[in-house]
Amino acid sequence: MTRLIAPLVALSLMTAESQGAGEIRVTPNGAQPSVNGAAQNFTGTVRVDGLFNGDAPARIGGGTVTFEPGARTAWHTHPLGQTLIVTAGVGYVQQEGGPRQQIRPGDTVWIPPHTRHWHGATASNGMSHIAIAEAEDGKTVTWAEQVSEAQYTGQ
Repeated sequence: MTRLIAPLVALSLMTAESQGAGEIRVTPNGAQPSVNGAAQNFTGTVRVDGLFNGDAPARIGGGTVTFEPGARTAWHTHPLGQTLIVTAGVGYVQQEGGPRQQIRPGDTVWIPPHTRHWHGATASNGMSHIAIAEAEDGKTVTWAEQVSEAQYTGQ
């Protein structure tokens, strides 16, 4: 019996090793160019810096989004949800029908799948966050209309 166990353990380790084959990839900071946030998806000045995209079968990707004071996203949803990690400044996040919530460095925000929301900087402070989302059928976001000034100011 013990003569059988050692070869089985060795075989299982070799199988696990071959299934996990791949290379660790380090992407240097600044390796991907910054892009301006598209006017149809953002109000104000927004810079998007792509950070990573997982290789299949992974569906995850992320980037840093920097909002100048008063800048914000349009209303939008994510098919598999989104996580925000605030890294600088002061901002807001709001779910449709819910209160506008202030967010600060170190805060994390979980936005459930298909939850209509927006996020951005306050009127007097810029804000940056890391945004992480998974793709479903190659899509991470569905954009809608712009957030009105009344919605942004909470009136």
